[in-house]
Amino acid sequence: MTWAEWLPLIFMAVMGLALLAYVVLDGYDLGVGLLLPLGDNGQKDTMVASIGPFWDANETWLVLGVGVLLVAFPMALAPVFQTLYLPVAVMLIGLILRGVAFDFRVKAPLPYKAFWNRAFFVGSLMASASQGWMLGSYITGFDTGALGLAFSLGIALTLPAAYVLLGAGWLIMKTEGALQQRAVVWARRALWPVAVALVAISGATPLVNPAVIDKWFSVPLVFALLPVPLACAASLFAVRWVLTHPEIIRAGHGWVVFVATVLIFVLAFFGLAYSIYPDIVIGRMTVWQAAIGTASLNVVFVGVAITLPVIIAYTIFMYRVFWGKARELTYK
Repeated sequence: MTWAEWLPLIFMAVMGLALLAYVVLDGYDLGVGLLLPLGDNGQKDTMVASIGPFWDANETWLVLGVGVLLVAFPMALAPVFQTLYLPVAVMLIGLILRGVAFDFRVKAPLPYKAFWNRAFFVGSLMASASQGWMLGSYITGFDTGALGLAFSLGIALTLPAAYVLLGAGWLIMKTEGALQQRAVVWARRALWPVAVALVAISGATPLVNPAVIDKWFSVPLVFALLPVPLACAASLFAVRWVLTHPEIIRAGHGWVVFVATVLIFVLAFFGLAYSIYPDIVIGRMTVWQAAIGTASLNVVFVGVAITLPVIIAYTIFMYRVFWGKARELTYK
């Protein structure tokens, strides 16, 4: 392949990396937001404190991913945003509501603190459900028929459950005492709905996107790809094993829940990427058809080559600085 053919693939990989990083990193703090109503007043403060230093930076990955889409693949904008305009608007409103609630809940008088806690939960629910709808619509090739809408609705309902499991795993890793014990219970309740949803989505995806069948179930590819579902099953088993053995968590290995859940997200992402390649809009447009000219991509490449390492370095530095058990959030 020539450099002109490689460039769109490089930008596709950068966009995919950014969106995967966003789903994992912002996914756990969306999950914490969804769990917020289940904690008592003191635990709510600790839950918010556990994500406080990270959540703004986590959303930087969303900006990078969408920025690459806008700049490098403008031909894909019309079919994507024409169909997803409403869920994108709902997601942005939810993210704005979360940001406002995060700051106001700390400074608000005590009678109004409950209102901002609920606002943080509602914003988290709006953002996570709309992301699920967008993912479902994308997998179906933006099908607006009954089957496509039902599939999108199914993922809109199940992605928040996956975020809850991710958020509970984060709290198990970042907290201790009564809140950690509660997080274990929350993770147990979310585990089976997530497992059932993964099986249901895996079974339904070939129905809404028949092209997936040849990529996954033809011989010998079916044997080469078998480690992907097996690794997902092993990760779910690891999560369940830790959650049902409190002594493992007391020994300091509660992080396994979070890491195994992240692995499930990563495997699902690469499974989706393999299923849709080389399309950027499934069944309509390949990555090369959607990309701008090579000369323009060369200019953008320089900017991305500078920006991406900076974002990665900043993210790593931030997590190293603020690592450790969370305490109640206060502003002095």
